[in-house]
Amino acid sequence: MSLQTDADPLQTGEVRGTPDEPPPAEDRSAGHGRRPGRKILTYVVLIVLALIFISPLIFMVVTSFKTRAEAGAIPPSWVPDPFTTQAYETIMNSRGTPVLRWFGNSMLAALANAALVVTTSALAAYALARMRFAGQRIVFGLIIATLFVPPVILIIPNYLIVGELGWLNTLLAVIVPTAASAFGVFFLRQFFLGIPVELEEAARLDGANQWQTFWRVVLPLSRPALATLALLSFLTNWNDFLWPIYVLFSPEIQTLPAGLSTLQSANAVRYDLLMAGAVVASVPVLVLFVFLQRYLIEGVARSGLKG
Repeated sequence: MSLQTDADPLQTGEVRGTPDEPPPAEDRSAGHGRRPGRKILTYVVLIVLALIFISPLIFMVVTSFKTRAEAGAIPPSWVPDPFTTQAYETIMNSRGTPVLRWFGNSMLAALANAALVVTTSALAAYALARMRFAGQRIVFGLIIATLFVPPVILIIPNYLIVGELGWLNTLLAVIVPTAASAFGVFFLRQFFLGIPVELEEAARLDGANQWQTFWRVVLPLSRPALATLALLSFLTNWNDFLWPIYVLFSPEIQTLPAGLSTLQSANAVRYDLLMAGAVVASVPVLVLFVFLQRYLIEGVARSGLKG
């Protein structure tokens, strides 16, 4: 007489679908088959969007190397025939359109303005982020409130002030009035608040005063934000068109955007000249963005960590 007992399912291997069991081969192959398709579709969409956004820039560069007749032809062509640098030679050698002088004026004004904006904003932002004084929140609120004031409203008051200071028709008129930036104060304050206070306390324990802590600890840690603000300030001043027209009168003292408007009025339908001037104006912007895009992304991302 023998006793019959049911076999243990774990020993016979009849239990399926255990957590440690790998998925069926067909499921794994199906999953791997879908992933390359998604990546390819993503890259195709990104390439199409990139072409859409850079196509005006490409057309601008292409048109600058066309002849006058071809630049105004309809429909436009994407390949210059013939390829010529006549437009660049015209704007560079014409006495009435000193493009290189305008370029130098714009570069000097934009660099000086960016340096002033970073300096004033960093000092004000650190005081609002770390120091405690009566009316601190009110002061910060008033600074933020100025962001809602349209800049065009300030043209007449700024013009009167610049005239009283004797800065009309000088580069100081396009450098100094925008040296105090409410956006710069807000932007750097948000970044400073994200820096651990313990780092500054450790510096004070080592004997550093308030200024040394700001100069040797806070500013080195804030390079991404400072570079971002400098780049944005540079671009704002470089692209400014309305204000230089009001305060700069002589052709040799004009900045590039205002000077290019003169070029357009003097050559009404010379699209080749206009595109050549636009290419010259775009070069510093593209170069700065290529070299500073890492700081730009990092500064914008980290400035909102704490507020």
